[in-house]
Amino acid sequence: MSLLTKQSTFQGLSGTVEYTVDYPEQSPVGWALVLHPHPLHGGTRDNKIVTTVARTCVQNGLMAIRPNFRGVGESSGEFDQAVGETADMQACVQHIAQTWPQLAQAPWVLAGFSFGSAVAAQLYAELADQNQSLPARLMLIGCAVERFRYRPLAMPPDTLMIHGEHDEVVPLSEGMDFARTHQLPLTVIPDAGHFFHGKLLLLRQIVQAHLAGLASA
Repeated sequence: MSLLTKQSTFQGLSGTVEYTVDYPEQSPVGWALVLHPHPLHGGTRDNKIVTTVARTCVQNGLMAIRPNFRGVGESSGEFDQAVGETADMQACVQHIAQTWPQLAQAPWVLAGFSFGSAVAAQLYAELADQNQSLPARLMLIGCAVERFRYRPLAMPPDTLMIHGEHDEVVPLSEGMDFARTHQLPLTVIPDAGHFFHGKLLLLRQIVQAHLAGLASA
């Protein structure tokens, strides 16, 4: 399925942040924010895990937002160890509500891969602290949260964690430590590395199952 996409921008704390919008064929029933891996190691909004998750969200009737973090593509600013990136994503959530008011009360999904998982987890915590709208689903893939954590965290019990058995960038033990700390189940994809080569179909199926029933959330 070819996605209907549009490029746009919003103002983050360090200037312009560019993003791609992927639209479903029908009017969206909600939206998703999908965050990419480390900006200094080739991470962009077009990363294949990010696009796989976004495509799955679109197939479930969601409008998917894929931003480029600071210093990536046309986004302003410099890498900020997840602190500034999280603040920018708070601005993104507000931007979505203002730009698409019909989705302001709709269920939404927050997903992050690798470095993006650190931003996603801390964005969730910041929104919770400020009594703002929380995502109906939170997904942490190739969890690297502790590498970039700057604040205390409390994760929802239904958080979806997915990790590759043979992750060569973020060892499985690191994902397990985070899961243990927050008492979360961890879904392990056998024989998968950090970028899930040859395992994207299985990754998509796991995400698809987690999105079930979202429209009624």
